[in-house]
Order: sequence, then structure tokens, then C-alpha cells
Amino acid sequence: MDQYEYIRTAHRVYGKSIRQIQRDTGHARVTIRKVLNGELPEYKRRERQTYPVLEAHRETIERWLREDRESPKKQRHTARRIYNRLVEEEGFNGSEVNIRRYVRLVKARLGSELSAAFLILDPDCGKEAEGDWGRGVAVIRNVKTPFHFFCMRSRFSGKHFVRAYPCEKQEAFFDAHIHAFDFFGGVFSTVVYDNLTSAVQKVLQGRRRIEQESFRKFRSYYNFESRFCNPGCAHEKGGTEGAIGYIRRNYLVPIPVVESFEELNQKLLVSCNRYGEHRMAGRAEAVDVLFEREKEHLIHLPAVPFSNLRIFEAKVNKYSTVMVDKNHYSVPTSYTGLNTRAQLSIDRLDIFYEGKKIAGHVRLFGNNKWQLDPQHYLELIRSKPGAFDSALVIRQWRPVWPSCLERLLERFKEKQGETAGIKDFIAVLMFYRDHAKEEVEAAVELALGNGISNSEGIRHILVYSGPEENFAPLAGWPATPVPDMTLYGALGVIQ
Repeated sequence: MDQYEYIRTAHRVYGKSIRQIQRDTGHARVTIRKVLNGELPEYKRRERQTYPVLEAHRETIERWLREDRESPKKQRHTARRIYNRLVEEEGFNGSEVNIRRYVRLVKARLGSELSAAFLILDPDCGKEAEGDWGRGVAVIRNVKTPFHFFCMRSRFSGKHFVRAYPCEKQEAFFDAHIHAFDFFGGVFSTVVYDNLTSAVQKVLQGRRRIEQESFRKFRSYYNFESRFCNPGCAHEKGGTEGAIGYIRRNYLVPIPVVESFEELNQKLLVSCNRYGEHRMAGRAEAVDVLFEREKEHLIHLPAVPFSNLRIFEAKVNKYSTVMVDKNHYSVPTSYTGLNTRAQLSIDRLDIFYEGKKIAGHVRLFGNNKWQLDPQHYLELIRSKPGAFDSALVIRQWRPVWPSCLERLLERFKEKQGETAGIKDFIAVLMFYRDHAKEEVEAAVELALGNGISNSEGIRHILVYSGPEENFAPLAGWPATPVPDMTLYGALGVIQ
């Protein structure tokens, strides 16, 4: 266009001849005359493109690309591989750029590997939701901790719910659904997933799946249908894929600093509620306005939430622990070798023997971790006092118990000797079974202040240091003097 303007201006305004314009621009006189006659020259593609260097290799390239149709998708020729083969096998001396351009043309002609086209969807109100896992990082109790979060999103309104967990196990999967349905106030008739192992046991041809038995029970309880994406086609539930990215960029930036998963989930819940004021692109109404119309179409929640428990048999091993999900949980040593019944939830493990609960623990996540209750092992350690310092359960407990216990242990060993002192100290640790932590530690401090050097003196303090009760004295009964606690320090050690 600039040349067109220059030629006409030079001739009409400045009176330059065609020969002068030819010398200035290098254009042919025929072209200059066409411009002066008002014709706007346009680029015309050749009817047949010539390939002077590539011509001898075109048939080879096209043959390789046709053969690729029968090869696995991830084992087909790239333009770079075609170029390298031509250089190595046929002595090609042209440029890789020309190879790439020609390969694109051939693939387009053959109809292979074209860019995917997407449909504009108009989902039914209250019919479908999408669910998927994402990952994030938070600082929990001053430790940077990776975590998983589950997101469920309505296809119609765009309203979403998100909840964080330390794992993606099936108990977390179910728990996330229970909280999500409670958040939405009902159940979507269809939920779309990837082929998650928490839900799918085996992927069959087409849309057919063999679902996990426990997942079938769960969705039957809430009466929703499941639909799964084709393998490798996560875009089939693009709404929740986009929501996961939005959550990571907005709810988790800056990195949350919390004391527990409960606090983290409260923050996420606040963000989910705030999102209701958001207006999605192409929608005239806010998310919450759309969701209000959607709520009446949801399936009602059952009166009682699903019992999200996994129950199984577990044998107590020689370390007086049961192994659950590759982690160890202790039970009292008297149950060693017996078969117990374990009840696992998202955050707890309870162990029963003949219907009686014998142990309860906070659930562990990871592998080869030990959750040991010191009270389960004290009788065994008391019978083997030489193992006191090296016993794992003591080594786990000792860094967190109060300094008064360390001082008491030293006094017991000094007054009673190493072995007897440890045994008597373990008797003090057993007081935690029947008394509150604060009561035991207050009694220990009182004993230390009054020179008491045995467990019987501490037991006496615990028994008689309860709340005072005022009783009217019996008629004629002599008044009883208050005992002097310091006298216990002078008592000999009871063997």
C-alpha cells in the first residue's frame, strides 16, 4: 500500500515520469501503469507451489505421515523427527523451517492432529456438577505442608465448594462429597469425574466403567449418577479444571498460614461464599442469583449423613500395634496376638475387641509412622526398666512432657536407685490414666516442693487434693488435724 501511494503521488503531484519512478522503486513499467490507472495490485497465491529443494522428498514425508495413522499417538513422527530422518537417511540439505511448514500442510490435508473444536454448552439447571482434586501448599503449625483439595462445581451456576485434606484416599473423597452436598443444600443428579481410583475399579471400552463397590454404595445412598471422562480428556469437565486453577491463584495466594486443616477449611469456605457475588463471563446474573434458581432442582439430602467409616479386621502384632494403611497404631500390651476390629474414618482410628473399645488414635498419613499411646506400654516398661530410656514410646513422649517430670525422675533415681526409681516413676506416669494432665502435674510440683520422693506421696496428694467439701462434724467426734505433707519425704521406700 505504501508503494501504491508513492507511485501515484510521485506522478500526479510531483510530475515524475514512469521511467523515473521505475528507477526509484524498481517496479516494472507495466505495474506502474496499472497503479496510475487506479488498479490496486493484490497478492495472488500460485496455483501450484514449487519446492525446489524439498521436491524429491515430498513423497517420503507424505508416506511417513500416512503410516503414522496406524501407530500409537505418542509414537508418531514429529516435524523434527522427519527432518532428522531426511538428513540421516536421504542426505537432505534444506532447512528445518521448510520441513515444519510442509508437514503442517500435509497433516491438514490428511486431517490428522487438527486443533480440537469445542462446543458451547448450555447445561440444565441443577442437573450436573463436576468433581476433581487439586493440589496446594499451606504453612500448617509453622511447617510448609503440601495438601490436596477437592472441588465440586455446578455446571449451571458456576458455584463451587472446596475442602482441603492431607490425602486423596477414599475416606477423604467421600467426606468431601458429604460436606459439598451440605454446602449446596442438596445433591446434583449427575456428577462428572475423571477416572479416579476412589470411584473406578477398571476402565472398560467407551463410557463403561467397573466402579468401586464402596463408591456404588455411597452414590446409591445419595441417589446421584456418575459419569466419567474419556481417558486423557480432562477438558470434558473443563469447568472444575478452571475452578481449580482459580482457587489456587486466588484462595491460596499468598500461601495460607494456619494452625490446622480445620482452620484452613474455614478460610476456604469463606472464599467459596464470597465467590457467590462473582459474575461469570457471558452471564448477566451473579453466581448466587443463578444458584438460587438451581437449588429447587437438587435432590433432597438424606435425613442422616452417610456413615463414612471403613471397618476391617486387624491382628495385633508383637509390638502391640495394628497396621492400617502402612502405619502402626498401639493397643494395650495385653491384647498382643489377638484379632481386633478397626474402624477408620477420615481423621480417626478406633480399635475394638469383642465390642469394647480398647484404643483410639488420630489418623496418620504417609508410610511407616508410629502412633503410640504411652499408657499402653507402661506395665511392660515397668517390668523392663532397663529399656526405659531407649523405648520408642518414651522417646516420643519425653520431649513434650513438662520439666517437673524430669526433675521428679532424677529425684526418684537419686533417692531410690536407678532401677527402683524408674519403676516408681512409671507408677506416677500411670496416674495420667485416671486424672487430668493438669492435676497430675500440679501434684508433682507440690511433691517436689515438699521433698516427697515416692509415688505413694503423689497418689495421696491426688486423692486428697480434690475440691473441698464442707460436712457438718459428727456430734461428739473429735476434730482431725490437717496432715503434714512434708512427713512423706522422711518415709522409707516401700519395696
